[in-house]
Amino acid sequence: MADIPLVDTHFHLHDLKRPELRYSWLEPDAIHGFLGNIDALKAQHYWIDDYIAEIRFSNVPKAIHVQAALGIPDPVNETKWLQAFADKTGYPHGIVAECHLADADAPSVLERHMEYANVRGVRDFGRGRYLVDPAWRSGFSFLERHNLVACVDTRIQHFDDLLDLAGKFPNIVICVDHCAIPEARDDAYFKRWLEAVRGLAKADNVAMKISGLGMMDRLWTIDSLRPWVVGCIEAFSVDRVVFGTNWPVDRMFSSYPDIVNAYAKIIAGFSRDEQLRMFSRNAERIFRI
Repeated sequence: MADIPLVDTHFHLHDLKRPELRYSWLEPDAIHGFLGNIDALKAQHYWIDDYIAEIRFSNVPKAIHVQAALGIPDPVNETKWLQAFADKTGYPHGIVAECHLADADAPSVLERHMEYANVRGVRDFGRGRYLVDPAWRSGFSFLERHNLVACVDTRIQHFDDLLDLAGKFPNIVICVDHCAIPEARDDAYFKRWLEAVRGLAKADNVAMKISGLGMMDRLWTIDSLRPWVVGCIEAFSVDRVVFGTNWPVDRMFSSYPDIVNAYAKIIAGFSRDEQLRMFSRNAERIFRI
């Protein structure tokens, strides 16, 4: 068990039997965009009970669910389902909900999400260069009214758009998912990635979520993860990074304790206070949990 408590800022639940929910990425014939065959994930359901069972020995007192349902008519149904788990078990402590920010009804959808106590953020998989789309930005602006974090799934080639977005909306906290999903593991790509991450870190309202690194490094080791973790910390400082497991997706590449302990070992050289900030306090502050 990691000595420092972890607030897991990125995990998912699903239930393929519920008619009001849909997970297009988990449908029988679905092939993931960059992971390929993920049939190992396609159980009928992965509920909060399953997640709690996996975190028992990993010192995870709090966790944040990031939207997993895709292709459903009303994304508030997922939030309602998750809040019921939270009311019963305490988990998840925070919910990052889906809202199609470019749609005209985005403000009303956000209002309906806010009826559920644990909503703390929004993630929206937009199309194309959605970060600079005026309609999308119009919906994005309403996050400030509700004090919501924007969790953004992006790549380094879109960082210029993200920097512009952060500058236009300085009062909205943006949290970049999965270290911007490094798409290669060679030295040349790492240098490009690190330069881009350092540039992005100049925006004070952007934080980096260290998570999901197994997706492009399926036989990872502590040494293979270390440069990406340390690169994020050096760029964003110990006050603007959080950690997540991307569970159960990254279960295809390790056990839950393995990834938590790997992160703990990588940051072991920092002071205990710095470790606490990165593993838990930053997440508690940013997501208000």
